[in-house]
Amino acid sequence: MRRFKFTIAGNRYNVEIRSFDDHVTEIEVNGTSYLVELDKGIPRPQPPKIVRTAPPPPPKPPEPLNKPGLSLIKAPLPGTIIAISVEPGMQIAMDQPVLVLEAMKMENNIFAEKPGIVKAVLVSVGDTVMQGDVLIEIE
Repeated sequence: MRRFKFTIAGNRYNVEIRSFDDHVTEIEVNGTSYLVELDKGIPRPQPPKIVRTAPPPPPKPPEPLNKPGLSLIKAPLPGTIIAISVEPGMQIAMDQPVLVLEAMKMENNIFAEKPGIVKAVLVSVGDTVMQGDVLIEIE
């Protein structure tokens, strides 16, 4: 049936599998025949089963940072706070300047994006901020 050549611990063996039944195999090793009884049948490889799964649910949309009634004023670029013109509890109008940010040797006025009441000022003069840092919360 099939012929193999094995080298085990420096010894060479010529092996021929002559017959293969459920649990008994007849083999010949270097001209000597043997009947080999197997404990279990050799399992034949099964092809993989392909199962379609339902697609995952779509991801939840991110929770908005500007919640209804709350607006966050963020630093548009890295810099240093050099002036703050509002304080908590103060009524402000849309496009009113709320602070001045120095960035790249230039002064940048930061304006309110909506009218409301200042809930919190999260920075103070002299603070260094990174782009995206929350500076002021407006209700």
